[in-house]
Amino acid sequence: MTDLKTLLRSLHTIELKTGILVEGLAAGEHRSLFKGQGIEFSEIREYVPGDDVRTIDWKVTARLNKPYIKDFSEERDQRYYFLIDGSASGSFGSDVSKAQRILEVTASLMFAAQKQHELIGLCIFTDRIEQYIPARRGRRHLIALLNTLIAFTPHPGRTDLGKVLREFTPLLKRQSSVIVISDFFTEDPARALSLLRLHHEVSAIRVTDPREHDLPDCGLMMFEDEESGEQLLVDTSDPAIRERYRLATEAATGTFTEMCRRCRVGQVDLGTDEPYDIPLKRLFCGRRAGTAGGR
Repeated sequence: MTDLKTLLRSLHTIELKTGILVEGLAAGEHRSLFKGQGIEFSEIREYVPGDDVRTIDWKVTARLNKPYIKDFSEERDQRYYFLIDGSASGSFGSDVSKAQRILEVTASLMFAAQKQHELIGLCIFTDRIEQYIPARRGRRHLIALLNTLIAFTPHPGRTDLGKVLREFTPLLKRQSSVIVISDFFTEDPARALSLLRLHHEVSAIRVTDPREHDLPDCGLMMFEDEESGEQLLVDTSDPAIRERYRLATEAATGTFTEMCRRCRVGQVDLGTDEPYDIPLKRLFCGRRAGTAGGR
């Protein structure tokens, strides 16, 4: 269990480290990132030149013999839910662990949302929902969410994002934006992701370590699956083995990208060894323009 002093020190470090990104996401041209993603019906009114013709209500128009449109307004209370992978595989990292990078990315986005007075919720998952905190607004609530993330201790076991999404979706009573942050080393969650996407906006942030893409030439090495505990002795000096490994990781990346495309989910790949401010801005600003995705 993490003590309070350590928690406060961690929070202070994270806030300092993510401060520049928060300002960039929450201000200027990126101000729309955390503003009114959802819309709600407001009223039926008479059409005026300049209105979007796609909003014409043809039934009312035919009945009254004048063009009328459905007017919509942005939802005032937009909810943002962060689904965070808390599985044991997050402890891996050649320099910075995946769990640490996931924490920094999550904190950056949460601070930016809080700066715009949005409602923020949290769900930590492994093969099940481990922690769920409904969306609220305010700095005190934000700190409570980050405390929960920092103090969470992963336990061995496989990640099952599909099962988690099936359990999580019914918890959302109103339209929300859902941001899934994980290494996505899980069974294919495409069906559950598609069902969630029917009523909510979804973004997927995949965090991986560079050594998960390229196997170093280090001779005999013992590898252990962080989630299952299974061990395997590998001769990393064998070029054929390194090439098979590289092709397998490329295929995994392609599978993730294709899944997000099919499910109409904005996605980005982040390495633990690279800055994440520009990819995050590209993801969320691109989402507004309908071009989200990429590394």
